[in-house]
Amino acid sequence: MTASSTHVFHRQLQRKPPVAVSGQGVYLTDAEGKRYIDASGGAAVSCLGHGHPDVLAAMHAQIDRLAYAHTSFFTTEVAEELAGKLIEHAPAGMSHAYFVSGGSEAMEAAMKMARQYFVEIGQPQRTHFIARRQSYHGNTLGALAIGGNQWRREPFAPLLIPATHVSPCYPYREQQAGETPEQYGLRLAKELEDAMVAQGADRVIAFVAETVGGATAGVLAPVPGYFRAVREVCDRYGVLLILDEVMCGMGRTGTLHACEQEGVVPDLLAVAKGLGGGYQPIGAVLAQKSIVDAMRAGSGFFQHGHTYLGHAMACAAALAVQQVFERDQLLPQVRARGDVLQKLMHATWDDHPHIGDIRGRGLFWGIELVQDRGSKKPFDPARNVHARIKQEAMARGLMVYPMGGTVDGRYGDHVLLAPPFITSESELAQIVERLDAAIRATLSSL
Repeated sequence: MTASSTHVFHRQLQRKPPVAVSGQGVYLTDAEGKRYIDASGGAAVSCLGHGHPDVLAAMHAQIDRLAYAHTSFFTTEVAEELAGKLIEHAPAGMSHAYFVSGGSEAMEAAMKMARQYFVEIGQPQRTHFIARRQSYHGNTLGALAIGGNQWRREPFAPLLIPATHVSPCYPYREQQAGETPEQYGLRLAKELEDAMVAQGADRVIAFVAETVGGATAGVLAPVPGYFRAVREVCDRYGVLLILDEVMCGMGRTGTLHACEQEGVVPDLLAVAKGLGGGYQPIGAVLAQKSIVDAMRAGSGFFQHGHTYLGHAMACAAALAVQQVFERDQLLPQVRARGDVLQKLMHATWDDHPHIGDIRGRGLFWGIELVQDRGSKKPFDPARNVHARIKQEAMARGLMVYPMGGTVDGRYGDHVLLAPPFITSESELAQIVERLDAAIRATLSSL
């Protein structure tokens, strides 16, 4: 299809994408009848796959009762029930959930919550955020400012608030020879502390990090002890810890919240994608009671809001998704299927001359492609390896999430896999087989 045959403002303006017409389980089907395995869950969104009957039934039931009521006038039963369920399973001390329409909105809300908290408690001089290079926190201006995705930031840099960026936890490239994982984590925590002190620790609002890095660097799992050391640094200077689990949270890494595996509790936790599984646009910020109490005792309100905040249909879909998680024991299944996927990937690519690293947790995995394994030299960006792999994968009926700029925003290519939690072992084998064929076809054409 040609770009001129559409009035939709598509992401890619030089061609029109295939038309998706139906979805069932792990498959999407286009208007030509071709089926695709959704091995990336879209963008790590479709945790229950497509067309789940229980979620669809809950949405039908909700729309028959109430689709929308503005939150300046009403709350809804379904929003209250969803918040209760999330807080029941939230990290210790979390007391409230603030519902928005996606991950970028969740991160914007978390940033403003953090700032208002310090205004409420008499520390208005705190105006600065610290985050990490090669991170991604969303495309809205505040989230873009704290994010470290250079390609997305560059055109809008003059519009962004200043933020400090420290090193990511990227052991494949940045852990030093002779340095244990624990020593590496402590070194990164010391770098964070030095950045706080240099900025003026009493001016810093929060340190913001993806618990497991997502789209920009291709699934960067933290080394043992890293986040505990980071939490200690934040506590030492009264700085909040905001964890972004928009992509890696809500079961994706094998526990409901990825931070459970790190033994840390954030002050604010952003979730989205797997919260509603793509059935409706929804995200949330889970907030510590101390933050909510400060606002209640001070101004009495959070100076922020969206038209579709707490949307009843979105909350109904998300509640149904979470109920399916529990009923079908999907978190243990994520861990078991993740072990299968890990073994398949290592069996296929451990000896591949152009796959330098295989990394991940649960059903959240990345592979980093290199021109040379020994030196870890990336491919020339002009070769557009990641985009070619996506094209070859789509031709084979496979959806994956590749991206470039893995190393520094310009160099490096990776492919991210985030299949639905319901994916069978045989479907996982097909994913790896088709992706391997796509990679080989791409590399042979360079």
